[in-house]
Amino acid sequence: MQYADRKLDYMERHLTTPLASVLPIMQAGILGETSYFGIRTYKSPMDAWVYQEIIHDQMPDVIVEIGNKWGGSTLMMAHWLDHLGHGRLIAVDHDHSRLDQQVLDHQRIHLVTGLACDVAETVARMIRDDETVMVVEDSEHTYENTLGVLRRYSPLVRPGGYFIIEDSIANHGLDRRKKWPRGPYEAVRTFLKENGAFEADRTREHFFLTWNPMGYLRRRVG
Repeated sequence: MQYADRKLDYMERHLTTPLASVLPIMQAGILGETSYFGIRTYKSPMDAWVYQEIIHDQMPDVIVEIGNKWGGSTLMMAHWLDHLGHGRLIAVDHDHSRLDQQVLDHQRIHLVTGLACDVAETVARMIRDDETVMVVEDSEHTYENTLGVLRRYSPLVRPGGYFIIEDSIANHGLDRRKKWPRGPYEAVRTFLKENGAFEADRTREHFFLTWNPMGYLRRRVG
């Protein structure tokens, strides 16, 4: 039976199944069946929708996406910038060899290859002081790396802007204790305790189901 058939069967026959059992099924669909313009894309469609809401509301001059893999979400956000007629995207990853040609050819996308924390200064030099920045962190989901990225890239975000931490669902919806005993969620909590300039904007979790619980960080205004 194909994945889509199993999903439909599950939805029809198991409407009272607890959410904790639904999330792994959705995760399998995200990892195994989700694509954007033919490019495999590890992204919850509900969170992707929220991203476009933020981008439309904020009109950022620069989006910094940390962790690109094949580039599906990279191309998706670049297309949104095309529709707005504004902005560029800096794609940061330690390995860009897997990027789809559509991503490599897109004029709004600029690649920075290297570990996120190591190339933070390079990225900062590509952004003017008067530009507004939105950051999306989707690299290695360890506590240490996520916290390091938060500390290094948060100065780029101006008041009112967003720093999105992906996959904070690890151990807070999906069991990832063997791989990440502590992960993005814990890193966010540590960061918010040490940096009062940011807050978790939980209004951005309006679909209820999100792969980024506590992960929509907004820099306070004033």
